[in-house]
Order: sequence, then structure tokens, then C-alpha cells
Amino acid sequence: MQTTHPPESHGPGHALERLIFFSDAVFAIAITLLIIEIHVPEVHPPFTDAAFLRALAPLSVEFLSFFVSFFVIGAFWAGHHRAFDCARHWSPKLVLPNLCMLSAVAAMPFFTAFSSEYYGHRVPSALYAFWMMLIALANIWVQRLATSPPVVGEQVSEAHCRVIRQRGVATLLGTTCAFAMALVLPFASQMTLATIPLWRMLLQRVSRPRG
Repeated sequence: MQTTHPPESHGPGHALERLIFFSDAVFAIAITLLIIEIHVPEVHPPFTDAAFLRALAPLSVEFLSFFVSFFVIGAFWAGHHRAFDCARHWSPKLVLPNLCMLSAVAAMPFFTAFSSEYYGHRVPSALYAFWMMLIALANIWVQRLATSPPVVGEQVSEAHCRVIRQRGVATLLGTTCAFAMALVLPFASQMTLATIPLWRMLLQRVSRPRG
């Protein structure tokens, strides 16, 4: 007699797995395309050390933007991973916010190249920070759904979900600061993203239960 096994009560379902795998692929492609925008400089003879260094010098800003965007996209991927690590059940409501977030992430190579090409100018810097604000908003939307019923696993604690949501809000606050800085001191906008961990610590302190 053939026996049937009850469905597993843990782990994402097939549809949830496909969404996660697709998301990982988009993150990986976007983070790889960042380097495509940095072109090898043209060096004319004689090929001296000084000539190579002079050719590479203008790329320093592009590499700075590359590393900033690389770790920003990596941070968004890590947040996406943490949120869906809590998910155990599929919901069609996940599709639209997840696609909104992925479409914004996929456009990051363009905004990175634009801001690095015109580094220190208000419009490119503000547009770069504003686009990251949109990713942060979509990220919060996705995190809320992935860490709330009916998607979240029954064994996942509310405290753990709250920490994940706080990280998303901290990212939004950090990108908002970067946007505000771009309007005042455009060249310092990307450096303002370093405030994200500070916002995270502040939110954790504020939400900590008082004894």
C-alpha cells in the first residue's frame, strides 16, 4: 500500500522558493553590472608608469561609487534574505512589492554611473540618493509582508521580526539623510550613507523595553 506523507510544516513552498531564487538572480546581476560601467582607460605611448597612473586617476571616483553601490545593494540583498528567512507560507501579495524593489535595484548601475560621471554635482547626487530611498521604501514594504501573517512562520518571534523591520527603517533614514546632504553638499552625499548603522542603533535603543 502506498503511503502518503503530510506536507512539511517548515521551509518555503515552491512558489516562495521561485520568488527567492528569482530575487537572488536579480541582485546578483545588478551587483555585477556595476563594474561594467567602469571602462578601461586609454593609454597612449610611451607606456610609462606615470602614464598609466595618470590614466587611472580619473577612475578613482568611479571605483568609489562602485564600492558604495556594491555594498548598498549587498545590504539590501542581506535584508531581503533576513526577511524571507522568516517566511514559511506563500502569498500572491508578495509579488508586486518584490518586483517593485527588484526593478529599482536593477536600475542602480545606471544611477551609479550617472552620479560618478558627474560626481559632486547636485542633480546626479540627489537622484542617486533619491533612487536608494525608493529601494528602501520598497524594501520596507516587502519586509512587512514577509514578517507578518499569513506569510511569516509560526515559530518566528515578534521580537526577531521587529529587528528586521527596524533595519529597513534605518536604511530609509540613512538614504533620506544622503538625499538631504546631496541638496546641500553633493560631494558628501554618499558618505552620509554611513549613518545607516547609527540609525539602526538609535531605533534599537528607542524600542528597547525599559525596566
